[in-house]
Amino acid sequence: MAEEEKRGSFSGKLGFVMAAAASAVGLGNLWRFPYLTSHYGGGMFVLVYIILAVTFGFSLMVAEIALGRRTGKSCVSAFGNLCKKYKIIGYFVAIIPALIVPYYCVIGGWVTKWFAESTIGNLDTLANDGGAYWWNYITGGEGGFLDPSIWFIIFAGLVILCVAIGVDKGIEKLSKILMPTLLVMIIGITIYEMTLPNIWDGIVYYLSPDVSKLSAGTFLGAISQIFYSMSLAMGIMITYGSYMKKDTNIESSARNISIIDTVVAILAGLMIVPAAFAISPDLAGTKGMGLMFVSLPQVFAGMPGGMGNIIAPIFYLLVIFAALTSAVSLLETVVSVFIDGAAVKRKVSVVISSIILLALGFVTVFGFANPEIFSPLDQGAGWLGIFDSITNNFMMPIAAIVTCLFIGYVVKVSFIDEEIAINGEFKSKKLFDFMIKYVCPVFLASILIVSICGLFGVTIYAA
Repeated sequence: MAEEEKRGSFSGKLGFVMAAAASAVGLGNLWRFPYLTSHYGGGMFVLVYIILAVTFGFSLMVAEIALGRRTGKSCVSAFGNLCKKYKIIGYFVAIIPALIVPYYCVIGGWVTKWFAESTIGNLDTLANDGGAYWWNYITGGEGGFLDPSIWFIIFAGLVILCVAIGVDKGIEKLSKILMPTLLVMIIGITIYEMTLPNIWDGIVYYLSPDVSKLSAGTFLGAISQIFYSMSLAMGIMITYGSYMKKDTNIESSARNISIIDTVVAILAGLMIVPAAFAISPDLAGTKGMGLMFVSLPQVFAGMPGGMGNIIAPIFYLLVIFAALTSAVSLLETVVSVFIDGAAVKRKVSVVISSIILLALGFVTVFGFANPEIFSPLDQGAGWLGIFDSITNNFMMPIAAIVTCLFIGYVVKVSFIDEEIAINGEFKSKKLFDFMIKYVCPVFLASILIVSICGLFGVTIYAA
């Protein structure tokens, strides 16, 4: 009981929802969702994503939050307390945020650099040479790795500071400020973009469903994005659930988080894809991080009346906010693992977790000295590509599969149903039980099979 009383907690439903939503809303919403929307057929992908978010994503989120609150522990201790022989699941899940947060902070450092450059009027430098500046910068061609290292340290330092302050004073207060600000900024930029020439062609491209674009790839791409976007299978929602008070309704909280995350993703796509399409249809199809660091500066630089010099800093500040809240949730999960699993004090856990973050972060930064390290996992992005591939394509699907099987067939779904029903009737009980026991494992297994086949160069579906 003493240990439980010392554990941090969110002040209530609003604090929990804002913190969890802030965790979910991050780089995945602002660059990954727009790219996947373009890649998988515009409006058809948006429609599929919404359907899966309110069923597949909602069910996984409810399961993880309830598991955390029922046990009052992080992912390692949550599984171990319920069944000792399954404690290995918790350790496996705990590795995921420890691998993600370092490279996430490296990308956050890039965003912070782009914010600084656009603020001092260097937007043309960022936009010129077809992306050569960005690639030269991250690979050390623009003066070595000192500058990327400094910006990584700045961003990582902000993340560590927020986590060190604590759950209610740091994470919750930060989220209550940044989440509404982020939404206002997205809406404001989108409204301005409605005045751009040819913007409506881009909106039609983004929102118009095309049945001919529907494929297995559309579904698998949407499921993969839900993982990344909604902070699932990383131990984050289990950890945040352990900080949730018993009088907070899990079902309505999870639904609110899902709605906020989905709305932000759709608004982010509306902000980015039509604007890129209005400048050039080729920009709308740009893949990966290039959309944010290469294509978008070109979009901003092409805005009439020099408005891009105003819009660009605002946009990159928005991205910093989103990346910061997500990185905080990742590091907080690592910190919580050491507190529960190694029985160390929070301050000691923050120090240990910060050392891991900085060490793997520098590996990522200097890994771009040789971005293609002859591994099928590196994606031409060095250790960042390896960490990203291992976590997103393999570890997260495996973690989610075993979590579903653990809840569905080891402790039984009734264990979770009872926790949710504490706050009243569990209205989505039938949907939740069916998704966790049958649908989610099949979808997740499909992602894992596709990822494994892709590792060996085998394509088993048409994009």
